[in-house]
Amino acid sequence: MTLGTPDPKHAVSPTVESLIRTYIHAKDSNRPHLMASTFAPDASLTMLVKSEAISFPAQTQGQSAIADVLSRRFGQNYDNVYTFCLDTPPADKALDSYRCDWLVGMTEKASGSVRVGCGSYLWQFAGTEKGLRVQGLEITIEAMQVLAAEHAEAVLDQWLATLSYPWCTASTALATAPQIAELAPVLDYIKR
Repeated sequence: MTLGTPDPKHAVSPTVESLIRTYIHAKDSNRPHLMASTFAPDASLTMLVKSEAISFPAQTQGQSAIADVLSRRFGQNYDNVYTFCLDTPPADKALDSYRCDWLVGMTEKASGSVRVGCGSYLWQFAGTEKGLRVQGLEITIEAMQVLAAEHAEAVLDQWLATLSYPWCTASTALATAPQIAELAPVLDYIKR
């Protein structure tokens, strides 16, 4: 065994928390290769979009296609992406499924406009030959607000960059949110 190569007998099996963390890193940092260590090869993605401000295919099948939709194509249009899960999965038990709300902020590359959105994740997990993987992911986008580029500093630098990433409580996100009227639909969803 060479230095730096993990010993397969001592490899740590992924956890629900580590799979979600890797997914967020792959999506936010435009690293589609990381999706293979998150999703099962035959995983499915379902998107329910309740906003006209962003679009995704309703159904995507297979890890490679999911990586294309959620990382490659997403990264072509957006940068400065911060995604937060507004709850942390319990570390002390194995889960077949896990639901949590999310908050996202980003800038659109073409216009510089700021987008802030919210919704929920419903994760389905299964064991594979490579350990625990995401078998299914349902993403609901409840709101996606488009703000002028002039709000980038308040939203990105003074708010999102100060939150605990990628796990943040809803109360902390609400307490530190900037006073921008267009954020009301997002903040109302988070505080419900």
